[in-house]
Amino acid sequence: MIEQIALFFSIEMIYLWINIGIIPFWLILIFLPQSKICGLFVTSIFPIFILGSLYLYLLYAFLVSGYDFSENFSLYLGLYYLRDLFENDFFLMIFWIHFIAINLFCGSWMVRDSQKFYMPKFLIFFPIIITYFVGPLGVFIYWMLRIFYAKRISLFD
Repeated sequence: MIEQIALFFSIEMIYLWINIGIIPFWLILIFLPQSKICGLFVTSIFPIFILGSLYLYLLYAFLVSGYDFSENFSLYLGLYYLRDLFENDFFLMIFWIHFIAINLFCGSWMVRDSQKFYMPKFLIFFPIIITYFVGPLGVFIYWMLRIFYAKRISLFD
């Protein structure tokens, strides 16, 4: 039975399920940021637990398959080495889960933070969508809006 599960959860299948499965979380963040469902499922530990579990599953599967994790440290040696790592499906999938999880975490933080300052949800609509596609740019745009809305700059929030 475990072999059947492992065969079903190939790299391609995991990639498809992650990309489809993350969309409801973002839709809730965008359209229902102040609902209880957002608080229970999106801005809680729930999505990070799911993505973290999947990350652990992939690490285990890669370890069993003989993946050499020591090659991952070569990404710091130059752009050429990073390009080589992205040619490996194992590394690419782990990176993609990392990217998805961090962007969702940032989007959740933006929603919780905007609620703390009573910012209208239409004001954070654009930064959340940008965060979904290009995480750091969306957080930067949100931070600029937040500075003007909160009327203060704090480096330690």
